[in-house]
Amino acid sequence: MKKMFIALIASVSALSFFTSCSVSNKSVKRMQQMEEGVSSPTTIDEYKTAIKKYEKRVADMELAQQQIGIWYKILGSRYLDQKMYGEALKCYQKAIEFYPDNQNLYYYVGVCAGYMAHSALDYDAVANPEKKFNYLKLAESAYLRAVTIEPKYVRAMYGLGVLYVFELDESDKAIPYLERLLTIDKGHTDAKFVLANAYYRGGQMQKVADMYDDIIKTTKDPEKKAAAQENKKQVLDSSYGQ
Repeated sequence: MKKMFIALIASVSALSFFTSCSVSNKSVKRMQQMEEGVSSPTTIDEYKTAIKKYEKRVADMELAQQQIGIWYKILGSRYLDQKMYGEALKCYQKAIEFYPDNQNLYYYVGVCAGYMAHSALDYDAVANPEKKFNYLKLAESAYLRAVTIEPKYVRAMYGLGVLYVFELDESDKAIPYLERLLTIDKGHTDAKFVLANAYYRGGQMQKVADMYDDIIKTTKDPEKKAAAQENKKQVLDSSYGQ
């Protein structure tokens, strides 16, 4: 009897919960109608007035949603500054729900995913290759999406170059993006170094030497000039030794 009584109370409670939800929804609708001064329009003028008032409410909601997206982006940037890449990644992914065509958001997803790949551990604090690979592929897809939205997006193309050459060991895929980048930003010395590396991995030694010559000629950074000279020397020495 006691079990039956408890079950009966639970059933009544559930019923009252769903009933109260229904009443609540109706109450909210009535409150909205009272607030806007619109109940049941019948004439043309009443319909026009109702539409105008509710359009303003929709516009307010859209503005609020836009602001939420902006706040997620700003919060992601704060986390990124603190090197909290996992939290930053979540924020940028949420911001994309509000701004799905913003190339900058995809770029930052790529950056955060790249950092997370290097901290991919399982619960025993052991490197997790599968998790790392998934983060790297997320970075790739994010950079590619950014470049699709903005074909001249230099930072995303550079991100792809670094990813393909140093992380995914697919230097052949990096070359077209880096070459296109250098048609847009001819003085991007870091991209030249990565492209020289991609050429080297592909066995294109003359292009490697030419790229280092270009760096030596154009850079004003003495450290980068010295690095290019040393790299070129090593490439030439290895070519002569073959």
